Amino acid sequence: MNLILGLSIVFLSITCVSSLYREGILRTTEDWDFLARFCFVSELGRLRYEVEYPKSFAVQNFLLYYDEPGQWPAVYPPDEAVKKTCLEKESVMNPANHQIVNLTNDYIWSGCVLTSVEEGEDNHISVFGDDTKFVCKGGRSFRSVRERWWYVALSNCGSKSGLYMKYKLTLTNGDNWWKKHFSADQFGILQTDIIFLCLFVLVFFISLYVADKLKEKQLFHTTYKMYISVQFFYVISLLCYLIFYIEYANDGTEAENMKLFARIMQSVADGIFLLMLILMGKGYTITRGRISHSGTVKIAVLMCVYAVLYAGLFFYESSQFDPGEVLYLYESPAGFALIGLRGFCWFWFIYAIFFTLKHYPEKGSFYYPFFFIYSVWFIALPIMILVATFGMPKWWREKVMNVIELTIAFTGQLIFLILTRPSAANSNFPYHVRTSQIGVLNTPEEGNPNNIDNFMHHGYGINALARDQYRPNFTEMFTVGNPNPPPYSSTIYSNGVQNGNSEKTNGFGESIH
Repeated sequence: MNLILGLSIVFLSITCVSSLYREGILRTTEDWDFLARFCFVSELGRLRYEVEYPKSFAVQNFLLYYDEPGQWPAVYPPDEAVKKTCLEKESVMNPANHQIVNLTNDYIWSGCVLTSVEEGEDNHISVFGDDTKFVCKGGRSFRSVRERWWYVALSNCGSKSGLYMKYKLTLTNGDNWWKKHFSADQFGILQTDIIFLCLFVLVFFISLYVADKLKEKQLFHTTYKMYISVQFFYVISLLCYLIFYIEYANDGTEAENMKLFARIMQSVADGIFLLMLILMGKGYTITRGRISHSGTVKIAVLMCVYAVLYAGLFFYESSQFDPGEVLYLYESPAGFALIGLRGFCWFWFIYAIFFTLKHYPEKGSFYYPFFFIYSVWFIALPIMILVATFGMPKWWREKVMNVIELTIAFTGQLIFLILTRPSAANSNFPYHVRTSQIGVLNTPEEGNPNNIDNFMHHGYGINALARDQYRPNFTEMFTVGNPNPPPYSSTIYSNGVQNGNSEKTNGFGESIH
């Protein structure tokens, strides 16, 4: 494959640069080793280096591989390319592309000079008995037909001493604050997170307003409280992501603990939302006030497995992911297990809704849209994860999946807010039993068909009112009637018949006006 590729050879001063860099001391007995990777944008991508090493370890070379099959995949990972020697790993490069940087003063463009090791200084070099060292300052710019992953390795083929180098590698994409320190596959993530943070905060405050209205009407059930907590954890997660990326954009430093905490908050939010959907599928707070003992045990086991798999996902990423490979978070045994678990939860969700509708068909106005919308929610993310893992180009996978994951989460939470808004025009509103009645249902009176495990069959208020001969008063749709009406007060029955001092109760000891 012909590649329109060149490496512009540029000597770059790094004296006034505050950039992302990889810094450390490499010491190995091997004669070839990986250093860093970065996704560069054509013309804007820059690699700046500052290295020093004892003369006895010469000649060491920077090797610049790109992501085509005949390049980096042909020499890495080591276990798949174990039979390749150092020379064979160098041979895949085209000398015309200037992919090999000879780090000695024989190669003028490397920016290397041979200097003396002063007594009392450079202890990390003097331990080898050298009195001279190579000090190199230089860089490269990158030009290619698209955004491309580049990999930096160090070699000294045939060396009996191995490799030794103190290095600083600075990798940037132009001078724009939004892009400079970001790899090309991360472009737009910061802007995306800012937009979604604003959206989540907006929905969160609307949810608090709705919660206040539900509380006034004694309809602020546990499932809606879970929904509020999901919003809260997502806001915290996105705030932490913003702190991480803003610091990253400012000076190139990575606060990995902050990013990990953001991921944990996001996984907690997703777990609570998944649990809420299953509980509502089983009718909790809609057709029943509690889950059976066996059901509670099953759900507890499910959430424990969910937590363990997510912990395994984060542990596997930190301990097993090879920095020399571009891997997606879910490319691990725990990640694929989480995909399978989500599929299992979807089937459980379908099963729960089927039996809830079987016993409470009048709740179809809520459960039919609830089923179709959240079935898409359950399967959308696993499908996109599989597409991202096996079919999406690696140079834009991270930024695209960031948008997709946040869009799926936000859409699911926004639709739930719409379905549960306490509006007279909302025929999908699921709740009809007030929170003040749950305690009464725990100890029902003899002969009362209402109990905590099976609420009395009750359609939605708007549906019942629609059958009346009179125009309903939507402003009083969720009001609690006065149990002691004044003398000569008028009571209207559900069939529209009016009677002077008569009073009709709804089975919970409340008057219906």
